[in-house]
Amino acid sequence: MERKEFEQILDWAIEGEVEARTFYLEVAKYMKNPVVKELFEQLANEELGHKNTLERIKNDQDVISRFTRPEVDFKLAEITEEPELSIDLKPADAIALAMKKEQTAYEFYTQMAAKTENAQIHKTFSQLAAMELEHKHKMEKAFVDIGYPEVW
Repeated sequence: MERKEFEQILDWAIEGEVEARTFYLEVAKYMKNPVVKELFEQLANEELGHKNTLERIKNDQDVISRFTRPEVDFKLAEITEEPELSIDLKPADAIALAMKKEQTAYEFYTQMAAKTENAQIHKTFSQLAAMELEHKHKMEKAFVDIGYPEVW
């Protein structure tokens, strides 16, 4: 993978983070449960942070070294059906939708890492995958907490 292609992928990923932020803010507007509303607002802020990180990476690939993979991957996103976005989303469905989006982003970066022979670009994509896996983990934990309140 050449640098120009890498930068094009980063541009696409930046657009994805902007879209994810917009999505989370829109969902937050419609959530009646204040805990879920706050969770989506927090996710929107984290997506803004991801966008800023991606922009910095375009100038310096060594920027991304702080993300670590969660010790446990619940793999709930993989076995949960993606609910349709609607104004009447239940909190568990809204979180399921977000968790599926994070899973998709994680898989994208994992695939990009596998497709390059450039060690630095591989490392960058692997770190971006870890960043998305952190989000996926957070959403899966919230899904269990909200979707299965009997575990409280």
